[in-house]
Amino acid sequence: MSNVLVTGGTGFIGLHLVEALVARGDRVRCLVRPNSCVTPLRTLGVELAFGDLDSCAALCAATAGVDVVYHVAGLVKACRHRDFYAVNEHGTRRLVVTCAKQAIPPRVLVVSSIAAAGPTARGRLRCEADLPSPVSHYGRSKLAAEIAASQFAASLPITIVRPGIVFGPRDTGFMQVLRSLHRFRCHVCPGLEPPPLSFIHVGDLVNVIIAASVRGRRIPAAPGDQPGVGHYFAVAPEYPTYAEVGRMLRPMLGRNFAPILPLPGPLAYCVGGFNEVLGRVRGRAEELCVDKIREALVPSWACSGEAAKRDLEFVPPKTLAARFQETVNWCMAHGQLGAPLPEPENLLRIDRGVTA
Repeated sequence: MSNVLVTGGTGFIGLHLVEALVARGDRVRCLVRPNSCVTPLRTLGVELAFGDLDSCAALCAATAGVDVVYHVAGLVKACRHRDFYAVNEHGTRRLVVTCAKQAIPPRVLVVSSIAAAGPTARGRLRCEADLPSPVSHYGRSKLAAEIAASQFAASLPITIVRPGIVFGPRDTGFMQVLRSLHRFRCHVCPGLEPPPLSFIHVGDLVNVIIAASVRGRRIPAAPGDQPGVGHYFAVAPEYPTYAEVGRMLRPMLGRNFAPILPLPGPLAYCVGGFNEVLGRVRGRAEELCVDKIREALVPSWACSGEAAKRDLEFVPPKTLAARFQETVNWCMAHGQLGAPLPEPENLLRIDRGVTA
């Protein structure tokens, strides 16, 4: 039994992680914003520490006396690019600085994203030792967060997990993809040659996160000497393209006739740019933007899970198709596919390892 702190515990990944930690007997504390919906956390009986990553005083109180910090919180969409760095990079730095000041520094597990590593060439798998080359502001901000955390590797035991596209029960993003396919009977695919993608079911990701915190390798004090050590891709061993995902989902949704509609790159950029401008006019961040189209049109997002298999003994217990089917079944059982029509941006939603 450990005393643990979870940031981002009200989000999709964070809440699944909290549920697993409570089930294994850990004493869980969650850093939550004052305006967050905390009803699920209260139901689980966890301790709530109100504050955010901007408040050093809140971070100091939240990290006091904990053995492990699971840093899941992060910004996944923003009206301004600098907002990504303000939360993902600078928020992470404030958290690890606070952890390093504790009398007994905790282990720190940072949930990052494959977007921080960047894409790879078609036909090969990216591994953790490859030089990062993110193509989006989101990916660059997550890489900046990793670097900020790594700077304290001499003072803290730090491990970084990079999930692929995360899906599962309660994921509103993947649910919107299912809903658009179910209701519009088509599947829009950005690009004429969509890249192979790395996916991970949220339950499998939680297992990787916990295993990495317990027995994962730590980032060395001089990371440049051992590139990739202390980092783990959390991905399934199948790499379907977005078009192939549509073909997999069609029969699960009872939509055997639902054409795959490729959207040429220039047109996809126009759609992303229009949606980005519309979001700024509305004063809210939109997921579908030029940044996401840039991610969607790369050669490949296929990442190797061999390090997690070797060090963490992680092998997904079910196939990706089986996990898709489970998610479809959950959405149907909870009436999610009959909800209001999805917003336009969700027709092209591609999310790289969303954090809460």
